[in-house]
Amino acid sequence: MAAHRKPRNSPLGGQAARTAATLALASAATATVFEGSGQAEPRLTPAQVKAKVDRLYQEAEVATEKYNGAKEKVDEARGALDRLRDEAARRTERLNTARDALGSTATAQYRSGGLDPAVQLALTSDPDEYLARAALAEKAGERQATAITSVRRELTGIGQLRAESTERLTQLRGHEAELRRQKTAVQGKLDEARKLLARLTAEERARYEAAATGSGRGDGAGGFADTAGARADRAGEGRGPVAAPNGRAAQAISFARDQLGKPYVWGATGPSRYDCSGLTQAAWRSAGVSLPRTTYTQINAGQRVSRSELAPGDLVFFYSGISHVGLYIGGGQMIHAPRPGAPIRVAPIDEMPFAGATRVA
Repeated sequence: MAAHRKPRNSPLGGQAARTAATLALASAATATVFEGSGQAEPRLTPAQVKAKVDRLYQEAEVATEKYNGAKEKVDEARGALDRLRDEAARRTERLNTARDALGSTATAQYRSGGLDPAVQLALTSDPDEYLARAALAEKAGERQATAITSVRRELTGIGQLRAESTERLTQLRGHEAELRRQKTAVQGKLDEARKLLARLTAEERARYEAAATGSGRGDGAGGFADTAGARADRAGEGRGPVAAPNGRAAQAISFARDQLGKPYVWGATGPSRYDCSGLTQAAWRSAGVSLPRTTYTQINAGQRVSRSELAPGDLVFFYSGISHVGLYIGGGQMIHAPRPGAPIRVAPIDEMPFAGATRVA
């Protein structure tokens, strides 16, 4: 009979094994922490934060103009749908009137025994009465035919209006979906910009905002240079009398000057806050000129002019996507609503990439 071997104890058995397992897990966790730390985004310099935030604000403005365009289409589609519904209500009222007329004719025939007017005429022996009844029957027949035609016409019209209303409602739902998408895009860009700014110290944020709003001097110590726009605004450039080419341009500029200092809010059209195209639209509206809502439609709202031909009152546009607009006031200056956190101000047109200009009037 074979002898049984006594199993050898594992060198890591019992408490030793548990200790080793614990150490292994701890080592793995430590390695994970170090690995994650190695992949963490390094601290950005204030200048790098500014560059990223400026880019996010510019992208947010692109999305804002798309939002404005979608909102304009929503308003147009909703207005068209309301007009169709009003017209349908009017046609329904006319239809009910025509039906009432037919009902009255049917009631009269029932009371007369339900006889056809021609049969009633045949049973009349008095020639004079026959002629009188014939004339009345002819008129009644004409009225009945007219009523029937009216009913048919209104039924057809109501059917067409319902079909068109259904189509408009589908368009409205599509524009509303686009509006929600662009709203989400704008808010996402602005949230990302706020998170980046939160990584700055209080002093660095103050320098950034001072440079953006022109309310103070950024000496470069925090990475923010004094902007040309800030210098122009502090010096009061562009605030004096401007030789506008006509009264309407002068009125538009005067209106824009009255808005200086009011906040930029994306999608806003006044009177207490504006985005860039909302400000130019309101300025020219005060002069009796109707402009479309967005930058990429406003640029086609008048005569294109070159930069060398600029005159006070012209609309000046920036970036390749035509995502920003200001109101030119002469001397290389404009009034514009820059971005969130930067109020309506006077600034040089050189502070952004120039894309074109339009003369409205």
